[in-house]
Amino acid sequence: MPQNTPAWHHDGMQNIWLPYTQMATASAALPVVSTDGVRIRLADGRELIDGISSWWTACHGYKHPHIQEALATQLAQMPHVMFAGLVHEPALRLAQRLAALLPGDLERVFFTESGSVAVEVALKMAVQYWLNQGQTARDRFVCFRHGYHGDTFATMALCDPDEGMHSLFGSVFPPQMMAELPTDDALKIGFERMLSTHRERIAAVIVEPLVQGAGGMKMHDAATLKFIAEACQRNGVLLILDEIMTGFGRTGKMFACEEAGVVPDIICLSKALTGGTLPLAATVARRHVFAAFWSDDKGAALMHGPTYMANPLACAAANASLDLFESEPRLEQVAAIEIQLRDELTACANLAGVAEVRVKGAIGAVELSGEIDLEALRRRFAECGVWIRPFGNVVYLMPPFVIDEGDLRTLTSAIHQVLSERAARI
Repeated sequence: MPQNTPAWHHDGMQNIWLPYTQMATASAALPVVSTDGVRIRLADGRELIDGISSWWTACHGYKHPHIQEALATQLAQMPHVMFAGLVHEPALRLAQRLAALLPGDLERVFFTESGSVAVEVALKMAVQYWLNQGQTARDRFVCFRHGYHGDTFATMALCDPDEGMHSLFGSVFPPQMMAELPTDDALKIGFERMLSTHRERIAAVIVEPLVQGAGGMKMHDAATLKFIAEACQRNGVLLILDEIMTGFGRTGKMFACEEAGVVPDIICLSKALTGGTLPLAATVARRHVFAAFWSDDKGAALMHGPTYMANPLACAAANASLDLFESEPRLEQVAAIEIQLRDELTACANLAGVAEVRVKGAIGAVELSGEIDLEALRRRFAECGVWIRPFGNVVYLMPPFVIDEGDLRTLTSAIHQVLSERAARI
């Protein structure tokens, strides 16, 4: 057993199966004993500055006292109750607040426990929206190159088959339609033609607005998103926006779609919804989508119901998180982070082995070229006292919004240092 490794880590690793990990060859996962603010404390006493907000969730940092207090109060009152035939205040209040925050008439909130399931529910809503109106052939979805929408079977079918993580399962997926993001005139013509040609089969178009996250932190502008929305309207197909990663301030607005003035038919939310404390997701539909399910026919109801949907603890955390967006200057903090990321990551563009530097809101991405040893990069970042976990060909930052200028500089400096070392070996 390595020095300073606790017994629970050594013994438990014999039974755990980690995500996205080849267990035979991967380095041992680091044992964490506590978190606080923007720091992760390891069993050996080291502290790492968290550069990725625990998979983009901990927007307020860790252990914010307001969220902790809300959780303690809710735990004492009611940690869970089923959400079928019963409702409770935290869920209804959260639904009301989300409807008030979201643009347009996005007003009917269906709660689940994870982003993947939120997307699954959106797909089911879209297909049944047409079925309830007698249109039985509309069972296909248009998605985009570099997109990522989850790891469940229906959502894997919407991910990029070449650059994503799910190519092994291609023969199992239902066939979907993949397009290039319409970022120029030729691509716009092609996208419009796809919708026009197949409109009788298409249930919806789904896209991550402004930033495609796990597909490589690819970024597009508000005009592109607006064109997609207008093309959907012209061709009579629904638009689903996957704001699981971009929602709650990450791109600079509370929701990325606001920058383009777009109101989707359905929006998916998760990640930062509870401020990084408990699993919770929401699929929110516009008034006309919900109206297609409003009927005396029981068969027209949405038949979905996760066991832990609208968990009161999670809803209490989400309400407390929304309180913080109202009482603390989160969007102003995101704007400051964006300026600093642009200033400090730009130098990476001149390094050998760097293809591009991209920044949007509190997201900074350095795309690499050439051969990439992800395990070596991850180990080196930890040695520098930061928690940065590159994937594919991208080293990225998505820090908590509460990070201060000095800690953010430590993160950007670590990226420049480690990539400079890599450049020297190229």
